[in-house]
Amino acid sequence: MLGPLATYAEPHCYDLCDDHAARMTAPRGWDVVRLAPDPEALKPSVDDIEALANAVREVGRVEPADEMIEVNRRGHLRVLRDSGKTPQA
Repeated sequence: MLGPLATYAEPHCYDLCDDHAARMTAPRGWDVVRLAPDPEALKPSVDDIEALANAVREVGRVEPADEMIEVNRRGHLRVLRDSGKTPQA
């Protein structure tokens, strides 16, 4: 089967460029099935975008751990450095 580029590693599948995919032939007795993806299906869904926004908001609420020191801030981004304290057992 020929279809869109893989979204994950599959050991027995290989991505082809447009030129090679167009010239691909199958062995005698086999059929080549070409899948034409729906461009709308490749776009992120509203649920995907909302999940990403929620994840970003959640990270923004996290406070630095006790052993971290905030050394710089720009907007909602922080630069943290290890305070150098050794954890007590």
